[in-house]
Amino acid sequence: MRWLRPSSEAEMVALFLRTELPAARHRDALRALLQRNGLPERVITDPDLDDDTENQARLRLLTQHREYGTRTGLFDGFPDDVRWQWMAITPAELARVRYIDYDYWVELSGGTRLAVDAAPRIRAGVAPFGVSSAWALGMAREVARGARFPPLILVITEPGGDLVVLEGHARLTAFMLARDRLPPELDVLVGSSPAMPR
Repeated sequence: MRWLRPSSEAEMVALFLRTELPAARHRDALRALLQRNGLPERVITDPDLDDDTENQARLRLLTQHREYGTRTGLFDGFPDDVRWQWMAITPAELARVRYIDYDYWVELSGGTRLAVDAAPRIRAGVAPFGVSSAWALGMAREVARGARFPPLILVITEPGGDLVVLEGHARLTAFMLARDRLPPELDVLVGSSPAMPR
Protein backbone atom coordinates (compact mmCIF):
# COMPACT_ATOMS: atom_id res chain seq x y z
CA MET A 1 0.00 0.00 0.00
CA ARG A 2 1.09 3.52 -0.68
CA TRP A 3 0.48 6.29 1.86
CA LEU A 4 -1.51 9.24 0.51
CA ARG A 5 -2.40 11.55 3.40
CA PRO A 6 -3.51 11.61 7.03
CA SER A 7 -7.19 11.42 7.89
CA SER A 8 -9.32 11.61 11.03
CA GLU A 9 -12.10 9.94 12.96
CA ALA A 10 -14.44 12.68 11.73
CA GLU A 11 -13.66 11.79 8.10
CA MET A 12 -14.19 8.07 8.77
CA VAL A 13 -17.57 8.76 10.41
CA ALA A 14 -18.62 10.96 7.50
CA LEU A 15 -17.57 8.37 4.91
CA PHE A 16 -19.26 5.53 6.80
CA LEU A 17 -22.58 7.38 6.90
CA ARG A 18 -22.27 8.54 3.27
CA THR A 19 -21.78 4.97 2.05
CA GLU A 20 -24.68 3.59 4.10
CA LEU A 21 -27.27 6.28 3.25
CA PRO A 22 -27.92 5.07 -0.34
CA ALA A 23 -28.04 1.39 0.72
CA ALA A 24 -31.56 -0.06 0.69
CA ARG A 25 -30.87 -1.78 4.04
CA HIS A 26 -30.05 1.47 5.82
CA ARG A 27 -31.61 4.36 3.87
CA ASP A 28 -34.95 4.58 5.71
CA ALA A 29 -33.41 4.23 9.17
CA LEU A 30 -30.78 6.89 8.50
CA ARG A 31 -33.32 9.31 7.03
CA ALA A 32 -35.52 8.79 10.10
CA LEU A 33 -32.54 9.55 12.36
CA LEU A 34 -31.77 12.71 10.39
CA GLN A 35 -35.37 13.85 10.75
CA ARG A 36 -35.48 12.99 14.45
CA ASN A 37 -32.28 15.00 15.01
CA GLY A 38 -33.48 17.92 12.87
CA LEU A 39 -30.59 17.54 10.44
CA PRO A 40 -30.57 18.03 6.67
CA GLU A 41 -29.46 15.11 4.50
CA ARG A 42 -26.58 17.33 3.33
CA VAL A 43 -24.85 16.67 6.68
CA ILE A 44 -24.21 13.18 5.28
CA THR A 45 -24.13 13.74 1.52
CA ASP A 46 -21.94 16.87 1.56
CA PRO A 47 -20.10 16.88 4.90
CA ASP A 48 -18.10 19.87 6.10
CA LEU A 49 -15.26 18.29 8.07
CA ASP A 50 -14.10 21.71 9.27
CA ASP A 51 -17.39 22.26 11.12
CA ASP A 52 -17.10 20.80 14.65
CA THR A 53 -20.87 21.00 15.19
CA GLU A 54 -21.47 18.92 12.06
CA ASN A 55 -18.77 16.44 13.07
CA GLN A 56 -20.43 15.97 16.48
CA ALA A 57 -23.84 15.55 14.82
CA ARG A 58 -22.46 12.83 12.54
CA LEU A 59 -20.80 11.12 15.50
CA ARG A 60 -24.19 11.05 17.27
CA LEU A 61 -25.85 9.72 14.10
CA LEU A 62 -23.35 6.88 13.73
CA THR A 63 -23.81 6.05 17.41
CA GLN A 64 -27.60 5.97 17.04
CA HIS A 65 -27.33 4.02 13.79
CA ARG A 66 -24.48 1.57 14.52
CA GLU A 67 -23.57 2.08 18.22
CA TYR A 68 -20.21 3.63 17.30
CA GLY A 69 -19.84 5.93 20.31
CA THR A 70 -20.86 3.21 22.79
CA ARG A 71 -18.51 0.66 21.18
CA THR A 72 -21.26 -1.95 20.98
CA GLY A 73 -23.06 -3.55 18.02
CA LEU A 74 -20.91 -3.52 14.89
CA PHE A 75 -18.27 -1.53 16.81
CA ASP A 76 -18.14 -3.85 19.84
CA GLY A 77 -14.67 -3.47 21.36
CA PHE A 78 -13.53 -1.00 18.67
CA PRO A 79 -10.41 0.83 19.94
CA ASP A 80 -10.42 4.51 20.87
CA ASP A 81 -6.84 5.12 19.68
CA VAL A 82 -7.32 4.47 15.95
CA ARG A 83 -5.03 6.38 13.58
CA TRP A 84 -6.77 7.06 10.25
CA GLN A 85 -4.99 7.59 6.94
CA TRP A 86 -5.68 7.44 3.23
CA MET A 87 -3.79 4.76 1.35
CA ALA A 88 -3.63 3.56 -2.25
CA ILE A 89 -4.07 -0.21 -2.57
CA THR A 90 -3.43 -2.47 -5.56
CA PRO A 91 -5.86 -5.19 -6.67
CA ALA A 92 -3.33 -7.83 -5.50
CA GLU A 93 -3.24 -6.25 -2.02
CA LEU A 94 -7.02 -5.93 -2.04
CA ALA A 95 -7.25 -9.69 -2.63
CA ARG A 96 -5.70 -10.22 0.81
CA VAL A 97 -8.29 -8.08 2.65
CA ARG A 98 -10.48 -10.14 4.99
CA TYR A 99 -14.17 -9.82 5.77
CA ILE A 100 -15.20 -9.19 9.38
CA ASP A 101 -15.84 -12.37 11.35
CA TYR A 102 -19.58 -12.52 10.66
CA ASP A 103 -21.38 -15.74 9.78
CA TYR A 104 -22.70 -14.61 6.36
CA TRP A 105 -19.29 -13.44 5.11
CA VAL A 106 -17.50 -16.45 6.60
CA GLU A 107 -19.91 -18.79 4.80
CA LEU A 108 -19.77 -16.82 1.54
CA SER A 109 -15.96 -17.15 1.48
CA GLY A 110 -15.95 -20.84 2.40
CA GLY A 111 -14.45 -20.07 5.81
CA THR A 112 -11.40 -18.03 4.75
CA ARG A 113 -13.03 -14.58 5.12
CA LEU A 114 -11.34 -13.60 1.81
CA ALA A 115 -13.49 -11.98 -0.87
CA VAL A 116 -11.18 -13.45 -3.51
CA ASP A 117 -12.30 -16.90 -2.30
CA ALA A 118 -15.93 -15.83 -2.29
CA ALA A 119 -15.78 -14.89 -5.99
CA PRO A 120 -15.68 -18.44 -7.47
CA ARG A 121 -18.28 -19.61 -4.94
CA ILE A 122 -20.60 -16.79 -6.02
CA ARG A 123 -20.12 -17.71 -9.68
CA ALA A 124 -21.00 -21.30 -8.73
CA GLY A 125 -24.29 -20.11 -7.23
CA VAL A 126 -23.57 -20.37 -3.50
CA ALA A 127 -26.38 -18.90 -1.40
CA PRO A 128 -25.35 -18.66 2.27
CA PHE A 129 -28.32 -19.18 4.57
CA GLY A 130 -30.58 -19.21 1.50
CA VAL A 131 -29.56 -15.67 0.45
CA SER A 132 -28.88 -15.37 -3.29
CA SER A 133 -25.52 -13.93 -4.32
CA ALA A 134 -26.96 -12.33 -7.47
CA TRP A 135 -26.40 -8.89 -5.91
CA ALA A 136 -22.63 -9.44 -6.11
CA LEU A 137 -22.73 -10.38 -9.78
CA GLY A 138 -24.78 -7.28 -10.53
CA MET A 139 -22.32 -5.03 -8.71
CA ALA A 140 -19.40 -6.74 -10.46
CA ARG A 141 -20.97 -5.92 -13.82
CA GLU A 142 -21.12 -2.28 -12.75
CA VAL A 143 -17.44 -2.39 -11.73
CA ALA A 144 -16.57 -3.88 -15.13
CA ARG A 145 -18.46 -1.02 -16.82
CA GLY A 146 -16.31 1.49 -14.93
CA ALA A 147 -18.75 2.50 -12.20
CA ARG A 148 -17.20 4.46 -9.34
CA PHE A 149 -17.96 3.39 -5.78
CA PRO A 150 -17.11 5.06 -2.46
CA PRO A 151 -13.78 4.08 -0.89
CA LEU A 152 -13.60 1.08 1.38
CA ILE A 153 -12.91 1.55 5.08
CA LEU A 154 -10.30 -0.97 6.25
CA VAL A 155 -8.68 -1.64 9.63
CA ILE A 156 -5.33 -3.14 10.61
CA THR A 157 -3.31 -3.73 13.77
CA GLU A 158 0.07 -2.64 12.39
CA PRO A 159 1.84 -2.19 9.05
CA GLY A 160 2.11 -5.57 7.36
CA GLY A 161 -0.74 -7.06 9.41
CA ASP A 162 -3.99 -8.47 8.09
CA LEU A 163 -6.33 -5.88 6.62
CA VAL A 164 -10.02 -6.33 7.50
CA VAL A 165 -12.89 -4.49 5.83
CA LEU A 166 -14.93 -2.46 8.30
CA GLU A 167 -17.28 -0.92 5.74
CA GLY A 168 -17.66 -1.99 2.13
CA HIS A 169 -18.08 -5.79 2.17
CA ALA A 170 -20.35 -5.76 -0.87
CA ARG A 171 -18.02 -3.46 -2.81
CA LEU A 172 -14.98 -5.57 -1.91
CA THR A 173 -16.80 -8.66 -3.14
CA ALA A 174 -17.72 -6.98 -6.42
CA PHE A 175 -14.12 -5.82 -6.87
CA MET A 176 -12.87 -9.40 -6.52
CA LEU A 177 -15.46 -10.61 -9.03
CA ALA A 178 -14.21 -8.01 -11.53
CA ARG A 179 -10.59 -7.92 -10.39
CA ASP A 180 -9.17 -7.76 -13.93
CA ARG A 181 -11.17 -4.56 -14.56
CA LEU A 182 -9.90 -2.62 -11.54
CA PRO A 183 -7.55 0.34 -11.89
CA PRO A 184 -3.89 -0.14 -10.82
CA GLU A 185 -4.71 1.41 -7.42
CA LEU A 186 -7.80 2.28 -5.39
CA ASP A 187 -7.96 4.81 -2.56
CA VAL A 188 -8.97 3.30 0.79
CA LEU A 189 -9.36 4.75 4.28
CA VAL A 190 -7.33 2.68 6.75
CA GLY A 191 -7.58 2.75 10.54
CA SER A 192 -4.75 1.24 12.57
CA SER A 193 -4.45 0.39 16.25
CA PRO A 194 -2.55 -2.31 18.16
CA ALA A 195 -5.86 -2.99 19.97
CA MET A 196 -7.80 -3.68 16.76
CA PRO A 197 -8.06 -7.49 17.34
CA ARG A 198 -10.63 -6.73 20.08
